[in-house]
Amino acid sequence: MYRKLEDFFEDWKADAEFTLKIFSKISNEKINEKPYENIRSLGRLAWHITQTITEMLNKAGLFDEDHLDKKPIPDTSEEISETYKKYSEELVEILKEKWTDDDLPNDIELYGRPFQRSKVLSMLLNHQIHHRGQMTIVMRLLNIDVPGIYGPSKEEWSKYGMEAQE
Repeated sequence: MYRKLEDFFEDWKADAEFTLKIFSKISNEKINEKPYENIRSLGRLAWHITQTITEMLNKAGLFDEDHLDKKPIPDTSEEISETYKKYSEELVEILKEKWTDDDLPNDIELYGRPFQRSKVLSMLLNHQIHHRGQMTIVMRLLNIDVPGIYGPSKEEWSKYGMEAQE
């Protein structure tokens, strides 16, 4: 959990860049493709990550409305990326306006339960990481190169003079 907003802003900035890096690998031809019936498409997963920003901030009282509620998945990965970037940046701006470090230990109601505001920020970040991980698995199943996030991916090892391990 966060004790300072600035710590969250640093984490969010880096994580948003990672998320956009994953989104950038989604071709419009494969955006709705599902490798198996019970797996979400890359477009659905990317849109879910994007929609959660406005949903959680609305439920936390930071946005007056959920701007993406019930909006269909865009047709292009570029549109998803642009929308994600817009609301990712708005998240930081509205937090700077409405919350202070002293607010972070205070509870708010979210999904019918009390949560510390700092926990809400952690949940938002962890939710994004969780679904981004799902996206990399779907990418592998669809034979899409996965970009490295916390280190080089299998496809990137050769850039570092290393042989990819199986």
